[in-house]
Amino acid sequence: MDRRRFLTSGLIAGGTMALGSTGRAEANTEGKIRIVGISCSPRKGKTTAVGVKTALDAAKKVNRRVETELIDLGGMTFSGWNKTGKFETDDFEMLVLPKLHNPLPDGLIIGSPVYFRNISSVCMAFLERLAVLRKPKLLLADIPIGVLSVGAYRNGGQEMAIQQIQSAMLCHEAVIIGGKPGAHQGATLWNTYSDDITKDKFGMDSAKKLGIRVAEAALHL
Repeated sequence: MDRRRFLTSGLIAGGTMALGSTGRAEANTEGKIRIVGISCSPRKGKTTAVGVKTALDAAKKVNRRVETELIDLGGMTFSGWNKTGKFETDDFEMLVLPKLHNPLPDGLIIGSPVYFRNISSVCMAFLERLAVLRKPKLLLADIPIGVLSVGAYRNGGQEMAIQQIQSAMLCHEAVIIGGKPGAHQGATLWNTYSDDITKDKFGMDSAKKLGIRVAEAALHL
């Protein structure tokens, strides 16, 4: 067996073992694949939401089995984690968690605007509250996750924001997915056209490539 064939067979075997170890069902070749996008911007329906929807639309075109849903956190009210781990009924409990838990998505695309070269406070609160999906077992393990960010400048911290979200999702043992060339780390969009993000051709293309890769990974897994 040559080196390439050895590595390929090893990766396939390793991937099968990893999926089996978390108790996730075997690949379903007939059912629907559900990919959920999360727009973590306080501005409902604005550039981050458009970027995430663009990725979802591209994902949906990959295969007729793919279904998508956008959750726009803009205008919602919920806090981050607290020391007790108990919360009053809020928008996360009522509007967000049911769509992430019952049933679990087959893929996630998370988007955040860049504020001071960081993720938004909405995104941080969302990531902290996802801790509820880590116990008693890691419910998001082996689920492919794609990330995008929107900044006011072409190099305005988008990659840094993407990395922060990816690092958080690694705590869930999720599968981090990049895009195709031009979006290997994730999709980076530039809001320099008075909130008309569609004019950023490079950024929109990176969002589409990210959506395609997440869909391909969800179908494969």
